[in-house]
Amino acid sequence: MSTVSVGLWSSSPELLMYGRVSFVLSLSCVLLLVGCAQRQQPAPVEKVYQGRSIYDYEANSLAGSSYLVQKGDTLYSIAFRANIDVRMLARLNGLREPYTIFPGQRLTLRESSRQAKKSQPLTTTKRIDPPQSVDKTPKKEYVEDKSKEKVTNSPALPRPEIKREVFPKSNAIAWRWPTENQVIREFTAAVTGPKGIDFTGKKGDIVKAAAAGKVVYAGNALKGYGNLIILKHNDDYITAYAHNDKLLIKEQQWVSAGEAIAEMGNSDAERVKLHFEVRYRGKSVNPRHYLPRGSQ
Repeated sequence: MSTVSVGLWSSSPELLMYGRVSFVLSLSCVLLLVGCAQRQQPAPVEKVYQGRSIYDYEANSLAGSSYLVQKGDTLYSIAFRANIDVRMLARLNGLREPYTIFPGQRLTLRESSRQAKKSQPLTTTKRIDPPQSVDKTPKKEYVEDKSKEKVTNSPALPRPEIKREVFPKSNAIAWRWPTENQVIREFTAAVTGPKGIDFTGKKGDIVKAAAAGKVVYAGNALKGYGNLIILKHNDDYITAYAHNDKLLIKEQQWVSAGEAIAEMGNSDAERVKLHFEVRYRGKSVNPRHYLPRGSQ
């Protein structure tokens, strides 16, 4: 039987070719299984942004009664995170302009009950003394002798002049849109949610100052905001520009309305965008109440 079989395989080219193909396929399957068994790392997958949203940080902003100053902080950035007026923060800590602070300094963020009680106006009542007996005996007049008093006419020392920065009044601010790109997320007054407007864009798009003012913060120390710029427009209003790729200005610099201050990016964000806020005395307000209508 074996002799006949060998003769059939050797004498039939079709059967011989079929045997070779089967052998090659079987060998390939074995090599594939061995390669899969030796793979130690998973196949590469697309990287997904897993960072926290800016709205998570807004909901969990500085809510304590005090704060320890960190490197890169300014009084304006701390007031921004605590959602309070920078003047209130300065008053609570006995600070005067230019509001110099240093790392390791403990700042009070909330007014204590004792401080609030002291700040309340005192109410006085008229005191009524009980009637006293009248002494009708004549009294000697007392004449004050001023001859021994030393008269000093030393001139008063002049107080140092403090140069104050002049900002326009609230109704004198000329507002502009920080970008012409499309709005992708609106302001909400809810407890959790965007406290500003988000604009779409591509990396490198120019971000402009919404009004003339002074740069009081330029950095990335505020988690969730990425490369952030805060402009002071007067004693009441500030604006914030978050998630920038490149900052084109520096702190203490004065900028004009419409001036380029940054390039749009996705720092600390899931996509390229601009997060824009307007704050009135430390509280977030809807930017659409101030920006020109009809532009967006």
